[in-house]
Amino acid sequence: MPQDTAVVALSGGMDSCVCTAIAVREHVLAVLHLNYGQRTERRELRAFREIADFYEVPSELRLEVSVEHLRKIGGSSLVDRRIPLRTSGVEDGQVPSSYVPFRNAHILAIAVSWAEVLGARYVYIGANERDSSGYPDCREEFYRAFQQVVDLGTKPGAGIRIATPLIRLTKAEIIRQGNELGAPFELTWSCYAEEERACGVCDSCRLRLKGFAEAGLRDPIAYAR
Repeated sequence: MPQDTAVVALSGGMDSCVCTAIAVREHVLAVLHLNYGQRTERRELRAFREIADFYEVPSELRLEVSVEHLRKIGGSSLVDRRIPLRTSGVEDGQVPSSYVPFRNAHILAIAVSWAEVLGARYVYIGANERDSSGYPDCREEFYRAFQQVVDLGTKPGAGIRIATPLIRLTKAEIIRQGNELGAPFELTWSCYAEEERACGVCDSCRLRLKGFAEAGLRDPIAYAR
């Protein structure tokens, strides 16, 4: 693979789609998707495949991985239906029930492993700290620390860099940038609860709708309410 290859963590959500739109400007894309027993696993997988099709990523540069152990570990309303999803809105300073413990570390570990095999120099992830749900593994300092892990834990000369181009942006800024880059928002899925029509009230839907409203743009997906 050429050294300008980038492994992009593509969940199928809005942020990961914009992250893909940014990466494709400078890199050959290799896209990674994790299935971990989340409530909307099938719908997110469909979004991943459709976005990969949109960017014409060849099959050999698409990796779908099952990490079902995250569901078995539990501790999150995304993987344990006995834990209710929050629908009252994002609260500052609180880690919500939808936080999947240390999930982004699992994503990064797999992405870096694949990047090392491909000879890719970059791993992109659409993490966002400034306007997010309050997940601890979405903080900029987490990615700085993980970069040190990558530097120490990969073979000499691997030179893999973690790129977080959305980390300091608001949702509105992410949406405006994605709109400018022609990101296919209509193919994305953000809802934590439903797979047919987005619920409109879970944290992820609220943040997405707020972002589109503040960006002055229309969200192209359908909502139940």
